[in-house]
Amino acid sequence: MGWRTLSAEQVYTEQQILERLEHELPHWQCKDGWIRRKYRTSGWKSTLMVANTVGHLAEAAFHHPDLTLSYAFIIVKLMTHSAKGITNKDFELATKIEEVVCWQPGHESGALEGTPDDPRFKYIKYDN
Repeated sequence: MGWRTLSAEQVYTEQQILERLEHELPHWQCKDGWIRRKYRTSGWKSTLMVANTVGHLAEAAFHHPDLTLSYAFIIVKLMTHSAKGITNKDFELATKIEEVVCWQPGHESGALEGTPDDPRFKYIKYDN
């Protein structure tokens, strides 16, 4: 686990990337020099909601992913262009995106119930 000591701009090796994805972001993969995740949605409006959420988080972090949008999915790709590879910036933003986009209030205690189990209200297809 030598990746724990890397600074923000130090580039991870492919083995370090795969190890970290396995432990922290199991729905993400490494491909062509990027870490990436495909989020499936229920349609165009849902895809735009996810894209806007990712856009807000990226702008707040001032670290910008590449996005591919289609009718019922969005692909988020991260790499640190200035470092020409995957850095802690990419993992930290990916983790925040995953936390927010995959949040399901109905699966935790509290007053928020989460989206009803009804196709009229679903907007994202959760992995669980």
